[in-house]
Amino acid sequence: MEALPSGSIDLVVTSPPYPMIEMWDAMFDGQNIEIGKALEKNDGSGTFELMHRELDAVWHEVRRILKPGGIACINVGDAVRTINNLFMLYPNHSRILTQFLTLGFQALPVILWRKQTNAPNKFMGSGMLPPSAYVTLEHEYILILRKGPKREFKLAAEKQNRRESAYFWEERNAWFSDVWMDVKGTSQHLGDRAARQRSAAFPFDLPYRLINMFSVKGDAVVDPFFGLGTTMWAAMAAARNCVGYEIEAGLRDEIYAISNSLVSYANKCINRRIQTHINYIKQNQGPKGAFKYTNQHYQFAVKTRQETDIFINPITTIEMAGNHGFKVSYSTELPQSF
Repeated sequence: MEALPSGSIDLVVTSPPYPMIEMWDAMFDGQNIEIGKALEKNDGSGTFELMHRELDAVWHEVRRILKPGGIACINVGDAVRTINNLFMLYPNHSRILTQFLTLGFQALPVILWRKQTNAPNKFMGSGMLPPSAYVTLEHEYILILRKGPKREFKLAAEKQNRRESAYFWEERNAWFSDVWMDVKGTSQHLGDRAARQRSAAFPFDLPYRLINMFSVKGDAVVDPFFGLGTTMWAAMAAARNCVGYEIEAGLRDEIYAISNSLVSYANKCINRRIQTHINYIKQNQGPKGAFKYTNQHYQFAVKTRQETDIFINPITTIEMAGNHGFKVSYSTELPQSF
């Protein structure tokens, strides 16, 4: 990320390779051969630390590129693994959180993303026999960390853009809960199944929520572990800019293929947000009216004054820009129907 100027990025949203998950062993070993040697010696704790030191270099860069008040959102799961006949938990979230605190970040309340599992038998250990059964891991963490004091919006244009970037009342209630149980799996519309599994892509809704929660339209978002570009697609849908980095060149063609379907997919997401709000209004509008504010663009009721300027720009086109980029155009007109 050395090409990015220091203090130039508003938000980082990423999910790194999880240390001590076997599918990432070869990748980590490719970064540091000592990792493979530690695994051969059955040194679980040493392997865990060496893997995290590779991630530490990225977190140092995240601190450098973020603006004062910028936020980093890190989706990570802990790992369980048996090494030398010893089963144990490797707390990835705790190790990453400790590193960010060492770098001077402020830790904000975390989100637990409870992942759905279709496994017919999800027990670990001795089943129904105490005391050697193990709790099943069915959640991941979204660490939320801020560099320095809260971001300020001083200019009139900045304040107006912030108001247009607001979210609806009912979205605020759902998104800012510390447990997410309604974000399920990776999208079937973004990338084929094999590519999603190889990249361990997270669901589109996860970065889309985070980007809308912690940035405003036009902001710069970075994903240091790009994968299939899910953070970038979410940033496009939210009218933000994005830069991503990925070492597996084999994902490039799949990324380009996804761009062909994103306009339709993103606009469906936008329309779904609007329709969900309309349904919320219908379900909560009393006989005398429960909402005293009106959104000036859509002309529907909203709960608070802060929602009156919301406008979610539909995407009109996505075009290639150079060898490794995309240019997105947005509409400033209301959709014909929602």
